[in-house]
Amino acid sequence: MSKSIAIALSTLVAGAIAAAQTGHALNLRGDRFKPLTWEQLTVQQKTMVDDLLSGSRSSLNGPFNVLLRSPEMGNLAQKLGEYVRFHTSVPRRLNEMVILMTAKAWSCQYEWHAHKPLALDAGLATSIVDDIQAGRRPGRMQPDEAVVYDFAAELRNRRRLTDDTFTRARTLLGEQGVVDLIALMGYYDLVAMTLNVDRYPLPDGAPLPFQEPN
Repeated sequence: MSKSIAIALSTLVAGAIAAAQTGHALNLRGDRFKPLTWEQLTVQQKTMVDDLLSGSRSSLNGPFNVLLRSPEMGNLAQKLGEYVRFHTSVPRRLNEMVILMTAKAWSCQYEWHAHKPLALDAGLATSIVDDIQAGRRPGRMQPDEAVVYDFAAELRNRRRLTDDTFTRARTLLGEQGVVDLIALMGYYDLVAMTLNVDRYPLPDGAPLPFQEPN
């Protein structure tokens, strides 16, 4: 390859990278934390955005406008979130049920709004979704759903697990599944707290899933 061709290719690549960067439409939203633009981001923040969008997600909706304020932590957190949502050993239907339980525990409007359709798409019954939203233990659950529901409810409410609840969960999910379930709850607690502190807005016209506390 001649030197002139190499220089031309290098210039072309650099231009493509620059165009891609300046063309980033982050479409961030927020309330207390003003939505950031690509031009405002530091190198670390741009790294977090690139890492996030090169993974399993296709948008920056949710907590990421806030987490960008601490990009090293935020990038680690979003990678944990990618694992517990997309690559966990826990079946998706059960995973989404626990996310809804977490949203209910925090009365987190956007977390519920975002994950209710995902839970239904994963096969969770509408009656179970409605019962969780109303704060009731669902009356009709499949055996695996009952095991995971009891695990998540007992751990959240008692801060402990009985031997029976732990054994049932380990028998169903294995030790990796139990640990993945704990991580799921912890990550979505972080998401719910982040969204609630920000007062993250729902899309225009979307109803509030929960009554806002006084």
